[in-house]
Amino acid sequence: MSAQRLASLTRREGLTNEIVCRQHRLVADEPTDAGGADLGPKPTELLAAALASCTAITIELYAERKGWDIGRLTADVSVGEASDGSSPRFEVAIEIPTALDADQLDRIETIAGKCPVARLLKADGTEVADSVTAAA
Repeated sequence: MSAQRLASLTRREGLTNEIVCRQHRLVADEPTDAGGADLGPKPTELLAAALASCTAITIELYAERKGWDIGRLTADVSVGEASDGSSPRFEVAIEIPTALDADQLDRIETIAGKCPVARLLKADGTEVADSVTAAA
């Protein structure tokens, strides 16, 4: 199986880089206090955004198949250190604005951990912890 190219990067100047994914263009950079021009998210922020969006899309597709109306969910990603200090730990806080029962919330939390980005991170030993809350 050959590798599929997902992104190409070209350095603009300094720490500013242009990224191309299919026909989409975005910029990655570092904040000014880290020597960048702050023209785009840091690479770690892009990784967090990838995890948040992948988690949300995975949940949305699952809920759609189940016929569950989950409304406009949000996913906030934080990063810290794993409990043993060996690797990063991503925490994904998912909020569903629709009241669901406990079994549905448990299932959504399980499904969240199965998104492709979370699976890639976990395969490398990185912890990814999901938590789901719903409106009352």
